[in-house]
Amino acid sequence: MVGKVLGIRELEQFSSRRSSIYVDPECEKFFELPLFIAASSNDITTKCQCWQFSPGKEPALRSFTEIQQLLQQNKKRDVKNILRENSWPINSPIRSQLWPALCAQHLTKQNIVDGFYWEMVHQVFGTTELSEKPIMLPAFVDATHCLPYHLTSTGRAVADRIVNVLGYDCPDITYSPVLYPITSLLLHFMSEEEAYLCLAGLVGSKEKTFINQTKLQHEVTWKTVMQIAKKHTKSAIAYFQRICPGQKLERVFMDWCWWILAGLPFQHLVRIMDCFFHEGIKVLYRVALVILNLFHKECQSNNEWSPDNIKNDIGNALIKFCKKIPVSPAKLLHAAFSIRGLSTQYISRIFIKTEMLLKSRSALNSGSKQLIKSRSSDNLPTSQSQVNIQMMSHTLTIRELHSESCRNLLFTLWSWLPVRITMYQPVLLYTTEEHGCSLTTFYVRVEQHEPTLLMIKTCNNEVFGAYCSSRWFERNVKDDKGQRQAYFGTGETFLFSLYPERAKYPWVGIEGDRDLGHSSELFMAADSKMITIGGGEGQAIWMDENIRFGKTDGCKTFNNPPLCPSGDFEIRVLEVYGFVGV
Repeated sequence: MVGKVLGIRELEQFSSRRSSIYVDPECEKFFELPLFIAASSNDITTKCQCWQFSPGKEPALRSFTEIQQLLQQNKKRDVKNILRENSWPINSPIRSQLWPALCAQHLTKQNIVDGFYWEMVHQVFGTTELSEKPIMLPAFVDATHCLPYHLTSTGRAVADRIVNVLGYDCPDITYSPVLYPITSLLLHFMSEEEAYLCLAGLVGSKEKTFINQTKLQHEVTWKTVMQIAKKHTKSAIAYFQRICPGQKLERVFMDWCWWILAGLPFQHLVRIMDCFFHEGIKVLYRVALVILNLFHKECQSNNEWSPDNIKNDIGNALIKFCKKIPVSPAKLLHAAFSIRGLSTQYISRIFIKTEMLLKSRSALNSGSKQLIKSRSSDNLPTSQSQVNIQMMSHTLTIRELHSESCRNLLFTLWSWLPVRITMYQPVLLYTTEEHGCSLTTFYVRVEQHEPTLLMIKTCNNEVFGAYCSSRWFERNVKDDKGQRQAYFGTGETFLFSLYPERAKYPWVGIEGDRDLGHSSELFMAADSKMITIGGGEGQAIWMDENIRFGKTDGCKTFNNPPLCPSGDFEIRVLEVYGFVGV
């Protein structure tokens, strides 16, 4: 079971079993102490010789029991600080308990029964015995980056089997090159079943991103890293562009994750994973920025990395540099977490903007301030989506319209939603006709759902609304100074009008790479007195606490006109939809 506290005797057996079955004895030459050691009170606190600490500054290493208690109390920030500051040696047995417990936080299938994995193995392979024949890997695996990290042939076969079962259980994974290397890393510290459960948690996480699962996500991620690097490592980027004027920067950043996973020494990688399994992919972003800065510094002082030696292939030179990285794991992480202005919100904003650019640029009408969807067959709902639309049409605010007109409007609305959302069944969370006109009731029924679709019908029969990308509960989230944030949400939020005009108003940030300022990122705001969507020289949608009256203006966030001619409106019906399973 994930997070199980192993006894000393059990840990001794585990260490012996793992090292003999999965870990190639040859790998021991890379470390001054064996990777696994028998667990005893002395061994748990023994520091591996290959770790470098400044004299007199060695931290007191925390135990798994302390971390487990904090996890049970949901003190995630305390856990984060401990993981960042505690440089457990590479041969510490703590990870056999720590990593499964960290990954278990992210499991969405909370009721996975004991033996589930082995039932899946039997279902996929017809037996639980490990085949001596090679196993064909799923199509989402990048065969050129199946990094084994010194696993034995048996260990690699186990990794192959885990990845196959995960692919069978998660058919939505279509491209995930980092999944196999992470599987190999997990097997150094835990059993096959535990490794599978860890991956299930990372892949299924709803709150944080750990592993990209499609080619789109993969591309958005490396382009996000590139955009962040242009801001936070300006000198390094300028240097690379100067010495390689004919080489596109994109080619360098396409392989950014391999600087870390294929380049860094194993002891560095393991310490990075300590933090990654808790905080997510943003840890890798930070490490990548440090690598760029360190490489730039070495290029100016070390002839091995002179312009003549690296200009033809900076990407390959970066990986070679990482293999000889001149700082300890502790110093690498300290530098990574010392980067300022790299908040989760900032990273998310860049990611969403990049994703929307890739998905929507072809659909944007660059010559118009508003986007009108065509009536062509492009972007029509799939058969499953049409079933969902039919279910939605029974309660939608526009149902009084002619059935054919209603269906066309719904098809249009559905084509505007993010593609991944159209696969989920819509569910009516709140309607003023049934649940009354109260903002308190609205929050009780809606605030924990993400995303939501708001539909307003006015007393003048106008129909408009908004797709809201974040939970309304985020109105209560406090920043690092303990203050509630006025606005929240992401660039995936958009406005729309269905009747009498039919138009979509996406976030202005997806139209280009220019910095539009704070007023262009006022997506959602709410308190006990009102709800607002869109801001900057006006509010696109504003509703009062009684959900009776509202107003609509043009705003900078969406560059929209007022959604109804008069500007002020009286609400006839408000309906809010969520999506089952998101």
